[in-house]
Amino acid sequence: MTILIIAEHDNATLKGATLNTIAAALKLGGDVHVLVAGTGCAAAAQAAAACSGVAKVLLADAAHYGDHLAENLAALVVDRVRADPGCSHVLAPATPFGKNVLPRVAALLDSSQISDVIAVESVDTFQRPFYAGNAIAQVQSKDKIKVLSIRTTAFDPVDAGSGAAPVEAVAASADLGLTKLVGREVVKLERPELTAASVIVSGGRGLGAAEKFHAVLEPLADKLGAALGASRAAVDAGYAPNDYQVGQTGKIVAPQLYVAIGISGAIQHLAGMKDSKVIVAINKDPDAPIFQVADYGLVGDLFVLVPELAAAL
Repeated sequence: MTILIIAEHDNATLKGATLNTIAAALKLGGDVHVLVAGTGCAAAAQAAAACSGVAKVLLADAAHYGDHLAENLAALVVDRVRADPGCSHVLAPATPFGKNVLPRVAALLDSSQISDVIAVESVDTFQRPFYAGNAIAQVQSKDKIKVLSIRTTAFDPVDAGSGAAPVEAVAASADLGLTKLVGREVVKLERPELTAASVIVSGGRGLGAAEKFHAVLEPLADKLGAALGASRAAVDAGYAPNDYQVGQTGKIVAPQLYVAIGISGAIQHLAGMKDSKVIVAINKDPDAPIFQVADYGLVGDLFVLVPELAAAL
């Protein structure tokens, strides 16, 4: 039995989400193969080969994979599945990358995708959340090829430097020519990336303005070495860029420490951060839902409490 993982990378480095996906794959008990498709991506392939538990890395290096367009990647994945009669599972992280590619793979394989897997019970039975994480479904798949997206916060990453898997070059599939990348706007972060950060300071609509969002949160984040996050309300109001959004329609995070400031705790936001190890909430409303999941709560004016907290650190 072979489990094929679609690696997420930037053609130079392997994204941390892939390490969590490998951890989920290892619970299935088969040989874990990692597909690295891109342009000039040999370094990313070597990084995948060094991951604990990986049996083989498949490297597809071609110009039309450089932008990681879903149509070409999906066709390549299907070709690799059909070339390996023992392939039983296709996995990818439940990140924007995985959510873009994996449904196309499932459709081409005539399989029903199981999304946001948080637990592997057996080779055909999995758990996934629904109703914004308020209920857990146990799903059994009878498809020949199981297609799974993995909620990375539910699995601890494998060791990134203890493996020595072989890297095998594979033939690229034809360029379908269906789409092309016109441009990409990348938010350059001076802080840790949200999904990889161990500490996150997150702000909500209670901050009132974009200037206050940064003026209040950044000194605390600097003291803690934290990434900055935001609720959807704060993003929609223009306080923070979309890349900061934590929640059901943003990024799912589970840091060691999550500090929620001026966030009421709408169910959509809680779905993205309630698995954090320690949650600290600061809000002037003592009945705010965020306090129901917080380990520590401060009720009061955030414009007074947050600077005091930053000064005390």
